[in-house]
Amino acid sequence: MAHLSTYFSLEDAAGRHDTALLKRELDALPGVTSVSVGNSGCLAVDYDSTGVRQEQIRQKIQELGFQLRSGE
Repeated sequence: MAHLSTYFSLEDAAGRHDTALLKRELDALPGVTSVSVGNSGCLAVDYDSTGVRQEQIRQKIQELGFQLRSGE
């Protein structure tokens, strides 16, 4: 098992409702062990790479309607 962390910067800082949605949906991905969203829109995800890939996490964020800052 490979435990990794990945970080994303959200284009628009997430409010309380958005934060709850992100945490709930990302926590549901197999292999995700922890999700935290900072006030500045910084999203941190800890995961096990045998269950999910970084690209799948990025895709899920975008499917939920969140835009990532350029370069992510």
